[in-house]
Amino acid sequence: MAEENRIEERESSVKIPQELPLLALKNSVVFPFLATPLVVGRKKSINAINNASKEHKIIVVVAQREESKEQIEKEDLYEVGTACAIKQVVNISEDEIKCVVEGIARIRIKYFTQVEPYFRVFTEVLQEEPFVFNNEIENLNTTIRMQVEKFIQLGIPLPTAFVVAATNISKPEVQADLFASYLLAETKQKQEILEETNIQSRLKKLTDLLSEELRKFEVQSQIRDKVQKEVGKTQREYYLRQQLKAIKDELGESDESFELITELEKKLNKKDLPKDAKEKVKKEIKRLETMSTMSPEYSYIRTYIDWMLDIPWSEKTKDVLDLKKAKKVLDGDHYDLEKVKEHILDYLAVRKLKGKATKGPILCFVGPPGVGKTSLGQSIAKSMGRKFIRMSIGGIRDEAEIRGHRRTYVGALPGRIIQGLSQVKTNNPVFMLDEIDKVGADYRGDPSSALLEVLDPEQNNSFRDHYLEVPFNLSNVMFITTANILDTIHPALRDRMEIIEIPGYSSEEKIHIAEKFLIPKQLKEQGVEKYDIKFSRDAILLLAEEYTREAGVRNMEREIANIYKKIAREILESKKYPKIVTRKKVSDYLGVSKIQPSEIEDKNSVGVATGLAYTPVGGDIILIESTHYKGTGRLILTGSLGEVMQESAKAAISFVHSKAHEFGISDNLFNKSDIHIHVPAGAIPKDGPSAGVSITTSLISAMTGIPVLRDVGMTGEITLRGRVLPIGGLKEKLLAAKRAGLKKVILPAKNKKDLTEVPQTILKGLDLVFVDNIDEVVKNTLESDPFVSQKTRSMNSEAMQKITSVVA
Repeated sequence: MAEENRIEERESSVKIPQELPLLALKNSVVFPFLATPLVVGRKKSINAINNASKEHKIIVVVAQREESKEQIEKEDLYEVGTACAIKQVVNISEDEIKCVVEGIARIRIKYFTQVEPYFRVFTEVLQEEPFVFNNEIENLNTTIRMQVEKFIQLGIPLPTAFVVAATNISKPEVQADLFASYLLAETKQKQEILEETNIQSRLKKLTDLLSEELRKFEVQSQIRDKVQKEVGKTQREYYLRQQLKAIKDELGESDESFELITELEKKLNKKDLPKDAKEKVKKEIKRLETMSTMSPEYSYIRTYIDWMLDIPWSEKTKDVLDLKKAKKVLDGDHYDLEKVKEHILDYLAVRKLKGKATKGPILCFVGPPGVGKTSLGQSIAKSMGRKFIRMSIGGIRDEAEIRGHRRTYVGALPGRIIQGLSQVKTNNPVFMLDEIDKVGADYRGDPSSALLEVLDPEQNNSFRDHYLEVPFNLSNVMFITTANILDTIHPALRDRMEIIEIPGYSSEEKIHIAEKFLIPKQLKEQGVEKYDIKFSRDAILLLAEEYTREAGVRNMEREIANIYKKIAREILESKKYPKIVTRKKVSDYLGVSKIQPSEIEDKNSVGVATGLAYTPVGGDIILIESTHYKGTGRLILTGSLGEVMQESAKAAISFVHSKAHEFGISDNLFNKSDIHIHVPAGAIPKDGPSAGVSITTSLISAMTGIPVLRDVGMTGEITLRGRVLPIGGLKEKLLAAKRAGLKKVILPAKNKKDLTEVPQTILKGLDLVFVDNIDEVVKNTLESDPFVSQKTRSMNSEAMQKITSVVA
């Protein structure tokens, strides 16, 4: 690096060799006639100095193009430099020397003769073009001198040697080099002056560059003056406040208010608030300053300022963008749920590639209770390195819970969104809104409508809480909502979220979850970890199917905890305990089974069809019973059937009636008989269109007298023309079929594509038949084909008529 230059105006009479060692400078340019101290630390540079000192004591000094580059090649150097005489060399340490060089002449590098262990170059001296001292040169010289005076007026520190030399040196070519060396800031600018051999052009370039530097210094000077004025104003205010404090002390008044104001102002200055928020807080602090502490409004304003200063306007955590680590965390906390995990990893991949914050996805996890929706949110936060907030909004009816109360109300507070962010002290957490399907509404407003702004990525960058009165940016927050069903969520709100369904677990999946997560967790929580008590797979299966009938694993975890509590008691009382919990031990600890698994009929029965249903706790089978007896054509529906299910039953009756002849059913049967359709478990409400196929099959069986196959389950919505329409909850229904021991399942043909979402462990052992209409259904569900039976009956009837005719 170059230190302060010393000016040497003299004619050069030194003979310069053509081949010389080269010294590269990082951020400086040495001009002819200037003595410049240099500190040299790079190995190549030290070697060049040492060898030049041994030869002619002349070295070529050249600036490098990139200041920050440590290891340089010949391409990194400018072609024009200065041949310098080495005046002094002092060893500071083994790795550093200090030297003084004096510029002799401009030179151009023709080619490199050596690059190791130091650069050597073949050079030619650049001769300055002859010039005549004309009016233009004189004007340029005068302009430059005026510019130098302006530099001095602006208070830019310049060494005394420079001021003296600027006054005494008369040669324009030397002046140009002197002023460029001291007054130009950038190496590139100095290099331009060094490379110019025409004196007039050099002076003109220097004038332009000095003008540019002056503009910068003038702006800096204005800023400095402004800062000084502000500091002066602040000092004046401080002086007056101190006087006010002294007056209050004399009057014996408390000065707690002054200390509080000072503390709040310090906090405000440290806090990085948006401009409008900062102005608002400043205004409220001024109001607080002029207000008596006895005023009722004093505490309201104080609370408001505290909230504004506590909210994380700009504080955020750094995202962990290591995909492997994130995947490991997600896999370590949850079994399966690949769709959700892939979505989070996709988001992190985009963040990593984009290199800056992106709008956080707004996800909605929909599934039965206990499948891990809430804990999945915690795992997502953990995998991303973010803070986690959970807010249960089930049952809230007041819009102010979301948007806050207006400050005119006594006890007003920000909404729970802002409160949550204030608790975690960061503006980019993972924010879970639990039970979004259970949000209510009344005369106090509709929280679902308030959530529309919160959960819209296009709007939430300027979310307005009624209490804050200024916009807050929620776009950095990753919102996750959870729900058990979608039907009760506001349609506009549902449209703003990405729905990810988390279905119930199969028995096989529950075994994996219990072995990997639940059992180790409860071993630790119940204090029996060191005894390492395991469960057999049969015991876990028994717990899943006969003690905890559910889609998730919450009750299973509770029962495992109960078993470990009983074992803990055994350990303390008798010092004996089982190493493995078997099926028998489960029954001993928990008593008789709490749930009887849904069972299919013992034999093929007339009028009884096995349907598949989807419930909030997973899938189940339902037996649909139909019968008819002498009556007046009434339709009786029992079993707590909802409106949609009743309509399905009516549609089934209409379809069977329209096809009565094909099925061999007498029309009189519909007019002179009452038809009764019943679904057992009458205390449980039932609804939905997917029982249409089961009801139709049950009716056809009852009216034709052909039994329904006991080990065949079915599901699907029907139309009046007998078409079978697709259904939802396919995985849960197939799981219920497998659990009940069904061998064959009748499904709508349009649901075939959904099988990709169903694990192979569930499909194994099930014969799936995809149908488009009821004709295909009855062929696969009844003991005999009703169409063949009808044809046979018709042929027998025709034969009897012929026999009667012959006898006659």
